[in-house]
Amino acid sequence: MVRVLPFGLTRIAKASFEALLRPHVEFLHRLAWRFTGSTADAEDLVQDVLLKLYARSRQLAAVEQLRPWLAKVLYRTYVDFVRRQARSPASGLADDAGGDEARLDAFPAAEDGPPELAERGELRERVLAALRRLNPEQRAVVVMHDIEGYALEELEGILQAPLGTLKSRLHRARQQLRAHLGMEPFAASERVKR
Repeated sequence: MVRVLPFGLTRIAKASFEALLRPHVEFLHRLAWRFTGSTADAEDLVQDVLLKLYARSRQLAAVEQLRPWLAKVLYRTYVDFVRRQARSPASGLADDAGGDEARLDAFPAAEDGPPELAERGELRERVLAALRRLNPEQRAVVVMHDIEGYALEELEGILQAPLGTLKSRLHRARQQLRAHLGMEPFAASERVKR
């Protein structure tokens, strides 16, 4: 006997939803965290995405390339999230004082000593602060292209923007990151070629 659960889903449908999305939850959380720069906001964003998808779990099995599709859904939810925050009267009151450091420090320790770890932690903080200063569109293209490794052609479909626009955003974002970090432009051999 098949028991019907809330939202009209059966126990089998719930199990298939979980089996289908479980391998992608960590990816979604990492991407959301890089978009928002906040652990709490990233968790809220992923939760919103999963709730939206749970109601449409039967349609998920038909998606051919699930990871890029999920990235697109997450990005669209992130855009809505940013718009909601901008309209909120309390948006300037909340201070992102902490929480992310604990997540970053949860990565396995290397064989380096305290000076190297301190230097790496300082660089990580500088990079995160520079990423937070980018506008949401620039942050999304940098995170998805330079960190997650998506090709610009793939990002056309995910971010629903023309290739020229994505190239422009990526160029401007890299310029701003270099300015914020006080770095020299990349050497030709170090540039990402896609």
